[in-house]
Amino acid sequence: MTRPNIILIISDQLRRQALGCYGDPNVSTPNIDALAASGTRFTAASSTYPVCVPFRFSLMTGEYAHTRFIPSIEWRMSPAERTLADEFNEADYRTALFGKWHLYGNFGHYPGHNVVKASRTPVPRPFQGRFQHFAGFDICNDPYDTWYSTHDDPTMRKIEGYQTDGLFDLAIDYATGGPAGATGAGSATGDGTAGQREPFAAVLSVEPPHPLFTAPPEYLDRWRDRELVLRDNVEVDKEYRKRGPHGRDLLDDLRVYYAMIENLDDNVGRLVAALRASGQLDNTIIALTADHGELLGCHGVLAKQRPWEESIGIPLIIGNVGGGGRTVADPVCTEDLFPTLLGLAGITPRDPKPGLNLAPVARGQAEGLDRDAVLLEFVAEMRPEVPFHEETWRGIRTRRHKYTVLGDAHGGKPWQFFDLESDPYELTNLVDDPDHADLVKQHHELLRARLAESYDHYVLAPAFGCPGLNTWDPKAEHQKRFG
Repeated sequence: MTRPNIILIISDQLRRQALGCYGDPNVSTPNIDALAASGTRFTAASSTYPVCVPFRFSLMTGEYAHTRFIPSIEWRMSPAERTLADEFNEADYRTALFGKWHLYGNFGHYPGHNVVKASRTPVPRPFQGRFQHFAGFDICNDPYDTWYSTHDDPTMRKIEGYQTDGLFDLAIDYATGGPAGATGAGSATGDGTAGQREPFAAVLSVEPPHPLFTAPPEYLDRWRDRELVLRDNVEVDKEYRKRGPHGRDLLDDLRVYYAMIENLDDNVGRLVAALRASGQLDNTIIALTADHGELLGCHGVLAKQRPWEESIGIPLIIGNVGGGGRTVADPVCTEDLFPTLLGLAGITPRDPKPGLNLAPVARGQAEGLDRDAVLLEFVAEMRPEVPFHEETWRGIRTRRHKYTVLGDAHGGKPWQFFDLESDPYELTNLVDDPDHADLVKQHHELLRARLAESYDHYVLAPAFGCPGLNTWDPKAEHQKRFG
């Protein structure tokens, strides 16, 4: 049996609800919708730790971010970590990464953010996760000023035009054996082609629709002043900081967000067409996901970090695996991606991992998952001005409910409990509702058990008759030591 090529597309800050196939009433995403129709769409996929760096760590290693105490940003992954590329390399796959890496700790907020400096600094070869072909950058945040380096060449090369278009060009050339050298990408084999040594596994990581919110002019024109259907939890009667140079307010930023997504969709269509023309589409599995979502006024806030669905909810589509558009409602998480991408290629990770291989479900070979819930977490925030610097949170998401705790070093305490079936916009917090007391306790116990089994250092305060976790009582410790 011919082993498939694997392409994973990561779109930065793309919330699950902002695609046509997930029910958004505003946006048109026919190519992504067609990808979902060719395989399986997961309707309850969550970013375990909804920030760029920890998501990428878990994708690349399969491990929970709390096992390395990873803060939300400014963290460098050790070259000693065994990565997704290592697994594929040892299985005789060619491996490639295009675009955002964000595991080199090069954002530079000590002292002061300096994105320009970071975007001009190459990721050294030992820190590229051992992808055989690397055409990437650590972070950019400006899709019209994107520079990348390749392999061990420190020369930074500019993508002319819009980032998403340029990165898809590089990936298409790699996948189809096109003229990669024309854009300075180099190649997996040294001669501009991937086809001579198939199969390949490639990660294509684009920043849009992450801020800076901007898009090519034809997409901006298409969305200018368009009427929008807003989510029920959007608070419009507030002033929000602008996320880009276009327009006047939150609604204009939302329009540009959709413009960036439609540009992404067109590029997905280009990739599929190029694979079809080169005769490789039938043997290429294309998956699409995001590292986290974007609140954009939902609950009156912007960005990510928070455990609401618009922040943690991400698309997960595994296309071209047959089945006519299956949907899976079981909750899945970031840690599932590592064993799943390998499983799609018939590879078992060398070491045990906490996530599940979703390949059998994606292919329709299994009905569902043998798991009740997925863990959610926010481990640390080193920046004093950013949410969750003083207090951090943990959570558990089942198919119907979501429970979270929030606290400082003295312990996380019950914070939120939502019934996602009856309250999909999370407008009614039931954590103190006596009618839901038993359910809340069950979810607290489930969360405590998951924290313990995953060796999480998080301090969980006693609640609902359950003992705390990782707590330290100085009086009890003194009594134990000195009597």
